[in-house]
Amino acid sequence: MSSKRVCPNCGRKMKQQFIGLCHCKCGLSWKRDIDYFERTPDMVFALERRQTGKKVKQVPVIRYK
Repeated sequence: MSSKRVCPNCGRKMKQQFIGLCHCKCGLSWKRDIDYFERTPDMVFALERRQTGKKVKQVPVIRYK
């Protein structure tokens, strides 16, 4: 469902990198809690492990160089 997301900027389908994180060729990205934003060269996308009770979930985070 997330991979069928369409870019509001150029109209192309966005590619899913992680669950809850999609990118478009034009430089626009979408993250579940942030919504649409412009990518910058200093952004690094990574998975961070977070423990909720007994389960360990991997959540996408944005880090800066």
